[in-house]
Amino acid sequence: MASSTIQILNTKTNNHVVFSDNFRPRRPQYFGQVSLPMKTETTSSVRQLSSSYSSSSVAATFLATTTTTTAAAAAIETRRPQPKLANRWRDIQGSNNWEDLVDPLDPLLRREIIRCGEFVSACYKAFDLDPSSKRYLNCKYGKRNMLREVGLENSGYEVTKYIYATPDINIPVQTGADCSRWIGYVAVSSDEAVRRLGRRDVLITFRGTVTNPEWIANFMSSLTPARLDPHYPRPDVKVESGFLSLYTSDESSSKFGPESCREQLLSEISRLISKYRGEELSITLAGHSMGSSLAVLLAYDIAELGLAKNDNIPVAVFSFGGPRVGNSGFKKRCEELGVKVLRVVNVNDPITKMPGVLFNENFRVLGGRYEFPWSCSCYTHVGVELVLDFFNMQNPSCVHDLETYIGLLKCPKTVDQDVDQISQRVNMIGEEFFNRAKDFILSAQNFNMLPWLIAAGSMVNLVQSQRT
Repeated sequence: MASSTIQILNTKTNNHVVFSDNFRPRRPQYFGQVSLPMKTETTSSVRQLSSSYSSSSVAATFLATTTTTTAAAAAIETRRPQPKLANRWRDIQGSNNWEDLVDPLDPLLRREIIRCGEFVSACYKAFDLDPSSKRYLNCKYGKRNMLREVGLENSGYEVTKYIYATPDINIPVQTGADCSRWIGYVAVSSDEAVRRLGRRDVLITFRGTVTNPEWIANFMSSLTPARLDPHYPRPDVKVESGFLSLYTSDESSSKFGPESCREQLLSEISRLISKYRGEELSITLAGHSMGSSLAVLLAYDIAELGLAKNDNIPVAVFSFGGPRVGNSGFKKRCEELGVKVLRVVNVNDPITKMPGVLFNENFRVLGGRYEFPWSCSCYTHVGVELVLDFFNMQNPSCVHDLETYIGLLKCPKTVDQDVDQISQRVNMIGEEFFNRAKDFILSAQNFNMLPWLIAAGSMVNLVQSQRT
């Protein structure tokens, strides 16, 4: 097996500091570097990414070409001393915004991220995509058997409710009498699991996009006021209209149609909080792709309505490959309410760049002086960011695949990368875009889309050239 090195990029000089496998340097003073524990003789090549838009964003880059978890790696993992979750669960839930847990990546946090990812993966495994099935676009199994059927019989959780959702979109949909589709589930930790977890955990997971209406909802990139609190509408807090429609729409045209996704969730959460009042309780939300957007909306909704406030119940979101959900006003309000979001993203995953490919948190202010007139309408990510880096030329779709996310976290592998060259090209394109935007702001001419299209094309060419 070929040896590998740990590469640390000096952001001031763009030089590498290279250490051998047997050398362990002192804790570096670089912001944003995260290391995973090694499972085999091969060490993991770690590349630093600087946070460009949020002081709370921490990036961890793991370079990988394949993500197959080997039996040997799994065996080594089981022999490692395991820290006790029961003593640290509040930190793992983000009570301190995961400070000192992602740099380097805490082994216990890594296992919890993987565990949440596997619960989300269960949504895909249980979702019936057979058009000839009576359960088409619903869950294949009953609540009692679902986790067992997808291989999570020893998870220590019991499903209490299935969640259905549909956006308010009038387009042709798949075969079925109604538009509502199974989108996730609510589960609660068992009495035995409570002793291991240190608290009673309410887990809510959401799958990603599958149906036609859901795909349309993903592309409805206009911002609209959330208005989830009827007493305080907060018109400056805006979210993507498609995600909000999926979260709040119901089957009003059908007499026996289900309530909205929101009503189903808030009702079940309230019931469980009441049932387990007096116990240590936590609410864990997890989702992939579009599902992570619903998880963030739900976390904000719970916090805005104060459902968990009186009982001091921590609410945490573990997002996998999630898009932006709202504007800067939404992010600010989430931070005021203490909404905790840990975003696990692949730097090559285009879904994590949407919506707001051009106008987002990175381009609201130029040079700290010039603020775009549309800055309040720019999409902005929420929470702490953990960035993976994986790509496969033979299977480009893997960049957004949940199983690839989970597999890489379980067993990171290394490849050689010319970090200097990539960094220089990113800086060059970024400077070009900055200059074009600055010229637009300082000029009194009418808006011209051509410079922005040229810059966007340059960004696309950059991504393509990195992989050729």
